[in-house]
Amino acid sequence: MLSFIYQMAHEFEENHGLRPNMVYLNREQFTHLHEELASIRNLASMSRLLGMEIVLSPESTHPRVTWSAIDWRTAIAV
Repeated sequence: MLSFIYQMAHEFEENHGLRPNMVYLNREQFTHLHEELASIRNLASMSRLLGMEIVLSPESTHPRVTWSAIDWRTAIAV
């Protein structure tokens, strides 16, 4: 899952000229990612490693990356 996300991020950057800062995953995809990153204990650390916010989306059938101008950590903390 990790290599797939990095591949999507690379393709996104090539196509759009921006590094994605969000990845959408469903619960099963997140579980696979979490298993690959078993040594990382919390979501914030996983996000830092990826360089993207992780958004759990039940309707997401395939992982996808995107870019958002909104810093969601700041927006949610308000």
